[in-house]
Amino acid sequence: MKEKEYAFKLKMRVRDYEVDCQGIVNNANYLHYMEHTRHEFCRHAGFSFAEMHMRGVDPVLRSVTIEYLQPLGLGQEFLSCINLHRDGARFIFQQDIYALPDKRLATTAIVTVVCTENGRLTRGDILAQAFAGHIGQ
Repeated sequence: MKEKEYAFKLKMRVRDYEVDCQGIVNNANYLHYMEHTRHEFCRHAGFSFAEMHMRGVDPVLRSVTIEYLQPLGLGQEFLSCINLHRDGARFIFQQDIYALPDKRLATTAIVTVVCTENGRLTRGDILAQAFAGHIGQ
């Protein structure tokens, strides 16, 4: 089976304070991992969150649908992956987290982001330009 292709991948490791008393990653931390991956993706695309904000451009989370499939554990490495497409004014991130080394799918999510410019909702054309080489169909 061919490995799925992604616009961006980020390798991370579970830290001790991210696990609960069961020894697995607390569910809220997956959202942190995904947010950190989106921020790194933006930086990789040449438009960091700090730069965006200084220009009055702010991507804002609209919705998240997440499925927890397999838990990650203390010290475990994982790969956080992104694909991106656009639906009108919305930027839709397909985000998957794979446990390493076996690359089993641990978590999958659909994250919808909209863009404001100087506090007003826009179509996000500035973001679309920054992400042009990474937006799929």
